[in-house]
Amino acid sequence: MLDLAGLAYTGSNHIASAVAMDKDLSKRLFRSADVPTPDWLMAPSTSDTVQGTLGWPVVVKPNKQGSTVGLSVVREPTQLQAAMDYALRYDTEVVLERFVEGREFTVGVLDGAALPVGEIITSGEVFDYQSKYQIGGAREVFPADISALDSELIQTYALRAHAVLKLGAYSRIDFRRDAEGHFWCLEANSLPGMTATSLLPQSAKAAGIGFPELLDRICRSALKTR
Repeated sequence: MLDLAGLAYTGSNHIASAVAMDKDLSKRLFRSADVPTPDWLMAPSTSDTVQGTLGWPVVVKPNKQGSTVGLSVVREPTQLQAAMDYALRYDTEVVLERFVEGREFTVGVLDGAALPVGEIITSGEVFDYQSKYQIGGAREVFPADISALDSELIQTYALRAHAVLKLGAYSRIDFRRDAEGHFWCLEANSLPGMTATSLLPQSAKAAGIGFPELLDRICRSALKTR
């Protein structure tokens, strides 16, 4: 509607945002840009297929949903159907993705540059809804305690993911690193949280960009686009 009206707005356009929200489509594009992402299947799928293709455990989640709503970590075949049924309460499509055990990282992108890498430390297996939105639900460290080489690599992946999805002035790309040290891209956020304590503003702060300046730059980018 804003495009049709010729009005400026912040964030990515509706096409890029829709593709980023669609996990199946975005993962296909990640791979086309040489961004590693965990193997996945689309439901319906049998436990035998999951066993032979992905192995256990797997993450079962709605294909087009955010904030980890409807997500389950399935560790054995008997749990699979219930997890798919649960995810189907929130979407008509369900993704089954190989679970990556390890540390969780996030990279903000602003005006074509990658911001400092952050690490998300939670008490649970995943950065779930409660961890994201309850006070004290997770500890977020900016910049992350990783080597300069690892930081540069994950930032490169983030920029590739941002570019291949044709995202706008800013985004946030989420990753996990497994026990062997390999990074895996989980998803891209075309409109990440923008409170002063959200992940992208924390990443910008680590780069010396205060919250007012961050908002100003985002708004100026939107005006420049129009």
